Amino acid sequence: MPPVSRRRFLQSSAAILAAAHAWPVGQLFAQQDRTLVSPGERPPRAEGVVVENPRLRVPVSLIIDDSTCLVNLAHYAIPQFAQVFPDNYRQPWKTLPREIPDAFVAKFAGWCHEHGVKGKYSIVPYPACVGWLDRDLPGWSKQELDASLQLVRDVILPDWDIHPEMVSHTFVIDTKTGRPYPEKTEWFMENWRWTDGKSVDQLTDYLSYALRILKNVGLPCEGVTTPGGFGNRVLPELSQANLQAVRDVYGAEIPHYFRHLFTDDRSVAPRVEYAAGLDTDHPKCSVSIIGCTGDWFGGWDGLVIGRVDQFITEDLKGGRLPQVIDKGEPAILVCHWPGIYCNGDETGFNIFQEVVARLHRAYDHLQWMKLSEIARYWAAKELTATKIIDGGVELRAPFAAPQFTVRVKNATAGRVAVRNPEAKSQPLQRVDSRPRLTSGTYLVDGRDVVACFDLAKGLTQLSGVG
Repeated sequence: MPPVSRRRFLQSSAAILAAAHAWPVGQLFAQQDRTLVSPGERPPRAEGVVVENPRLRVPVSLIIDDSTCLVNLAHYAIPQFAQVFPDNYRQPWKTLPREIPDAFVAKFAGWCHEHGVKGKYSIVPYPACVGWLDRDLPGWSKQELDASLQLVRDVILPDWDIHPEMVSHTFVIDTKTGRPYPEKTEWFMENWRWTDGKSVDQLTDYLSYALRILKNVGLPCEGVTTPGGFGNRVLPELSQANLQAVRDVYGAEIPHYFRHLFTDDRSVAPRVEYAAGLDTDHPKCSVSIIGCTGDWFGGWDGLVIGRVDQFITEDLKGGRLPQVIDKGEPAILVCHWPGIYCNGDETGFNIFQEVVARLHRAYDHLQWMKLSEIARYWAAKELTATKIIDGGVELRAPFAAPQFTVRVKNATAGRVAVRNPEAKSQPLQRVDSRPRLTSGTYLVDGRDVVACFDLAKGLTQLSGVG
């Protein structure tokens, strides 16, 4: 069975519960063949030296799609989707609230901060063509829009990456005029076929247009989220366009993007793509972040309610998340903002709260991270060269990474220390258990030595290990 797009997966998972709410059959199939996307350069790696997860922990994160300021995207997007696919979008959209209030944003962000949750929060720049976040949002006053943007800066930015989810999430915008194209077919919908056959330059132009709107309102970005099937048939071009657009608009060192989610046996480890210039002062790469769950909270429209047990069962042994965590790969949950709010019932939020409670009961080695933090760590993990030297290990890193964790197999520990590119030596303190491993420490783990330190860009030597 060929892999499917994120939207297509959500369609199939919800079909039994509510066929009327599904994404259109046959519209979003696309081969997601990793061989089409080049990994780029890879460095030499020493046998017996393994880069582990940060602090020997499993990264966890929450991806929030279809969020923006004030606008309930489901309310406005459904009739626009129905204009192109009238048989597939029959939800009672007029009964859905037009707004997801800032009070809920504050409540959600406050709870997540209290429980250490981190992730990605989309800000659609021109949500369903209602209004421009850097200009005006018809239906809301300028003061309300400004206050909503300030709330994002105050309570979302500390724990969440901001992504555009392209420009409107519905109709494709002509970047020369700022208006939707007049043709209303799947070929001019962001979620469907517009990206088919587009070049790197064309996609870069469109991504840059979305990014500049968020830059105009003072929101930082290190990546993008693709709406629906956007880019699914041009994966190499999408990855390269993300690399170019995010670097050009924001100067981000390690651009990342969210395009795929897998719930089968495939790896959900991040993919470091188009790596180049590793031995120069200007290395670059694009990192594809992969989700591991469907939206089993409240669906993209807040009308298809999932179950906690789909993520992790009450006995803490079953469900999708233990499958991923037990493999040591990042467990990245996926949801949609309307499905967290659930049209005011907050059912999706309640499901998420119980998922987090079960995760924290089941595991003591999880680490909540933003997508940019995961992307940075994986870029360093895959692109740092390692070499065995007398009494230790030499590392050449194109990118810095905090809490970098290295296992040296079949080694003994002496005076373990790291020396960074500025020739500063930092002794590492020995700890006696995995939970106590943090930056600036090391652990004797069986026959191996595991060191954790903040990796600097350039040359670093790990000494006292041999």
